[in-house]
Amino acid sequence: MVSVRPGMLNPVSTPFGTTTLVQGPESLLAERAVQGLIKRALDARSDASINRLSAAQLDRGSLLEATSGSLFTTAAVVVIEQLAELPVGLADDVVGLAQQASDDLVLILVHEGGAKGKALLDRLRKAAVEVVEAPSVKAWELPQFVVAEVRKRGGRIDRETAEALVGAVGSDLRSVAAAVAQLLADTEQPVITTADVHRYFAGRAEVSGFAIADHCLDGNREAALGSLRWALETGVAPVLLTSAVASGLRSLGKYLGVRDERLRDVELARRIGVPPWKLKDLSRQSRGWSAPGVARAIQHAAAADAAVKGASGDPDYALESLVLSVIDCRSRGRQASVQTRR
Repeated sequence: MVSVRPGMLNPVSTPFGTTTLVQGPESLLAERAVQGLIKRALDARSDASINRLSAAQLDRGSLLEATSGSLFTTAAVVVIEQLAELPVGLADDVVGLAQQASDDLVLILVHEGGAKGKALLDRLRKAAVEVVEAPSVKAWELPQFVVAEVRKRGGRIDRETAEALVGAVGSDLRSVAAAVAQLLADTEQPVITTADVHRYFAGRAEVSGFAIADHCLDGNREAALGSLRWALETGVAPVLLTSAVASGLRSLGKYLGVRDERLRDVELARRIGVPPWKLKDLSRQSRGWSAPGVARAIQHAAAADAAVKGASGDPDYALESLVLSVIDCRSRGRQASVQTRR
């Protein structure tokens, strides 16, 4: 088995006669790896047919048809996606193709990660297929991803501005990559500045679930409710808002648990699962919270999440109740902390 990172595909003279397993949960990296392989194939044989198949809907006949070329060419690029859903009866066929791909075939297998389909993955590894990893990008890695993405597109951005962009757009990798492309296209200059980020994404940051979460953790009732109403009016999905609040609470809870261990910022951020620049916010927010208060708030977030997913007929009310409940947990936690010091 050969394992490589996305964008570092083995530059053999031709990809035909090879099988590549693209594996991992980050769909953007996986799709880029697939597109890179397809491009290499078309560069080698521009007449190749491109066939993208869902493993769940695959049968022996459609697999044979896709891998046999077409009336106009013998060359074929076959992408089998959602490999974990492959019918058990086709495992031998796919492994056989992977072991002995014809000189006219480029076989690309895409597995989204997880335990499902592990037996098939083990067999493919034993068949010595090339593996391209598409791992999840951790929160603290996002600013570096931004820097690399801008550089790849011919631009420049410093670390502080990259952190501002992540703070404005959020942690979804596709959204971050799209924001980079938009900034470079609209600013028409190679250097992205913090002012550019604020100009293009300030409004989006204000309505993001993460901004609402920060207002809740700060105990700013007016700002939290205002941002919530704005988010709902602009069509932000309620489930994204409950998820962001829950994520903020979990990060705060982890911070409270490890802040006294005298760790370096980088290590502390890794333990919590946030980028280092977020530690300053957590430090400020933690002054108004106790561990029991965070635990109660997380329970409210779980209840609100269930409500907006269908257990309640009024998701707007469930979200407003969540904001008020979280801030109430903070107030009680602060009172308890003061009484303890006395």
